Amino acid sequence: MIDAFRMIPDGGMLGMLMPSTSEPRQTTSNVGFLKRPTIQAQIHGLNRYYYSLVLDWRKNELEEQMLMNLHKKAWATGLLLKKFEEHRAAAESTLADMARLSKAYTERVREEEGKTPEEVEVLNVGKVDPRKHLETGVEELMSSSIIQCLGTMLSTVIFSTA
Repeated sequence: MIDAFRMIPDGGMLGMLMPSTSEPRQTTSNVGFLKRPTIQAQIHGLNRYYYSLVLDWRKNELEEQMLMNLHKKAWATGLLLKKFEEHRAAAESTLADMARLSKAYTERVREEEGKTPEEVEVLNVGKVDPRKHLETGVEELMSSSIIQCLGTMLSTVIFSTA
């Protein structure tokens, strides 16, 4: 919520003693945008010492992209370390899956030898593609290991007492 206010000239004590004969606000094409002040705003002096202004602004595409990124995680969350036991368990399970998928991939390559691309496509309909899962596992394992190593090195350098 953004609000802007302008002070009413002579709105203080002088305005109470000698009321102004002219309206300090200019009449513009804001008629459709004016909002009635709340009772609390009137208690605090709105329309007595100051009045509300209508704000309008434009954003370019880069500003909109920047504002859309505000809800995302901070860059430093990528450097948070997992507990070693959790990281090791996740790495071991990923490696076990990769061993199983590599065996399945070698079997698939043997089955595909000497067949046309159409026959290979029909043969593999509805089956899990071990090659894609292997690639995903490798990327996941490498990224988590690199983040753990980088975070550990940064923590060691930053928090080490010399």
